[in-house]
Amino acid sequence: MNLKNKGLWFGLFSGFTWALDTVLIGIVLSSSLMVSTEQVIFLAPLVSTFFHDALSSLWMMVYMAIRGEFTVPFKKLFTRSGRFVILGALLGGPVGMTGYVLAVKYLGASLSASMSAIYPAVGALFAFLLLKDRLSVKNWIGLFISILFIFLLGFSGGTPSESYILGFTFILLSIFGWGMECVILAYGMKDDEISPEQSLQIRQLVSSVTYGALILPFFKAYPLVGEVLVSSEVFFIAVIALSGTASYVFYYNAIYTIGPTRAMALNISYSAWAIFLSFIILGTPITLKLVFFSIMIIVGSIITVAKPEELRWLNFTKVKRRTA
Repeated sequence: MNLKNKGLWFGLFSGFTWALDTVLIGIVLSSSLMVSTEQVIFLAPLVSTFFHDALSSLWMMVYMAIRGEFTVPFKKLFTRSGRFVILGALLGGPVGMTGYVLAVKYLGASLSASMSAIYPAVGALFAFLLLKDRLSVKNWIGLFISILFIFLLGFSGGTPSESYILGFTFILLSIFGWGMECVILAYGMKDDEISPEQSLQIRQLVSSVTYGALILPFFKAYPLVGEVLVSSEVFFIAVIALSGTASYVFYYNAIYTIGPTRAMALNISYSAWAIFLSFIILGTPITLKLVFFSIMIIVGSIITVAKPEELRWLNFTKVKRRTA
């Protein structure tokens, strides 16, 4: 198998494993332990995210130890690149992941995955505003398509309930956090001072420490942390964290082998995978409207992040006319 084909598989696996992560998080948040009281229902997404990122950090330590780089990420924490990775970690973890998990709680796994697929388009917008990374007219059209269909998807369920509005708000928070994380990390890694794997180790470590030191104490969530720690759910979350860690590793390898545009386009296939896995695992019904809106969000995101030369298919008719 050549390098390009490996990259395609890495990208597809990154989307599939993140979809699996999403569906399994939904199952954990529906367990009896996580819905015992109103307070627990509120705290459960925060506690599960803390365990998810902490256990993912441990999985990454094992991975880095196998690579013989166990101490390297710690040494690079306070370098210039490391500081930007820390900022990206705060946006992607405590902001983005918290919003995502809360959205899964209030919207469900398949809908949350579909709506969050806009984050590459939003990341491209932030890159344009903050890094002066210019977008072509076709890229802006793609951004418009994604934004249009995310709002159509978000408000396609008739009169929204209070929890639905909450979920929609949280998914917007997640989109902002992940979009900004992508831009900040790209800036931090541009000088090759830190590798993607080292960045991922720092990301998960910083995120879990922030949850443990700031977010959980603020919400007085440690009693629930203790309950989860002695329950069977902690082993389930460890498996989920392994799936999430695998998704990140596949994603970074896809970026390395086939470039960020194609890697991102393949990674956001998780919205489609989540619909399929929710149907298989949970029996969640699939509607044509959900599938169509999800596809349009993905198409818009791909057009937004693609370079002009990678959008030649949009000029197919023009090219055909020229060659006739």
